[in-house]
Amino acid sequence: METSPEGKLSGFGTTIFTVMSQLAADHDAINLAQGFPDFDGPEALRARVDHHLNHGHNQYAPLAGVSELREQIAHKVANLYQYSADPETDITVTPGATEAIYCALTAVVHRGDEVIVIDPAYDTYVPGILLNGGVPKRIPMSGADFSIDWARVEDAVTPRTRVLMINSPHNPGGRCLDDHDITALRDLLGRHPLLVISDEVYEHIVFDQRQHLSLLRYPDLAARAFVISSFGKTYHVTGWRIGYCVAPPDLTREFRRVHQFINFSTNTPISHALADFMRDSPGFHLELAGFYQQKRDLFCSLLEGSGFRLTPAQGTYFQLAEYSHISDLPDTEFARELTIRHGVAAIPVSVFYERPPDMRVVRFCFAKEDETLRTAAGRISGL
Repeated sequence: METSPEGKLSGFGTTIFTVMSQLAADHDAINLAQGFPDFDGPEALRARVDHHLNHGHNQYAPLAGVSELREQIAHKVANLYQYSADPETDITVTPGATEAIYCALTAVVHRGDEVIVIDPAYDTYVPGILLNGGVPKRIPMSGADFSIDWARVEDAVTPRTRVLMINSPHNPGGRCLDDHDITALRDLLGRHPLLVISDEVYEHIVFDQRQHLSLLRYPDLAARAFVISSFGKTYHVTGWRIGYCVAPPDLTREFRRVHQFINFSTNTPISHALADFMRDSPGFHLELAGFYQQKRDLFCSLLEGSGFRLTPAQGTYFQLAEYSHISDLPDTEFARELTIRHGVAAIPVSVFYERPPDMRVVRFCFAKEDETLRTAAGRISGL
């Protein structure tokens, strides 16, 4: 007799990013769905990987990560956010930000604990909560501007609430936390003993002279937060799968207890290469906002006069497009039609929600060569 075990995530299908990327490949469409660049990272960085591959750095890295890289991360957060992080006790390098998010959840969420998630939310959050026996409580953002309704967040807090997850710059909404949000968050934590997991992987991709308000800027918030970032997003090397978590020593200890039994260590030659590049090119991340703002502005200008309605993203390398003037199809169907009939793949925004609102919106990735963006826009600008 055959048995079919019921898996812990049996209610979840294949991630939308895999689905739309495969559909794009099947129909020779331009993939503006999954969030990755179609250009390489810096040549000098790639050269350092080659160097370390051929100079004996091919065995396990320490549990916390290569020490030189942790030191460079400490320098960066000190310069950017005036946060003093001890590389030995506060910083852990991980195989991607997704693993860091999962480790943070696993470290502090016990069975029955509630975790507040702001909807729309990146699709890795809720599965991580459920795998740890937690209870996700999803609070929708307010309206088309993707602002956080802090009154609703507070109303959702109960004695079982353990963690609040936030994401800024926000994927998919493209919104950045502002001073009002920080004040509201500080007030909330002043009244409730919550921990925060702060997904800041797009920290350097903020536009129109905005300042990224990392939780590391605020000692009271940093004391209760796992702050997670990504080298893949910053250096255009998403396939390297390398990120890091900054947290106070008590949280880092619990984080590392989990990390050691999932991956233990992170790619050694790439870690050394990143440390070298951060040391030798300390201003690279400071140029990222201007680099991607040019691409955002180009993509938005190319779709002016089309049936799409775009409000320029405040951050990330994603641009939302409202299409109700083009079609009445639900966004999942519209995204398929856009890919199959018009040769451009996008992500339907409804998949990021527990209960999608009545909206007709898709998400495009503009982390592409300018010519790629021009070609894609040429295919859909007449809609």
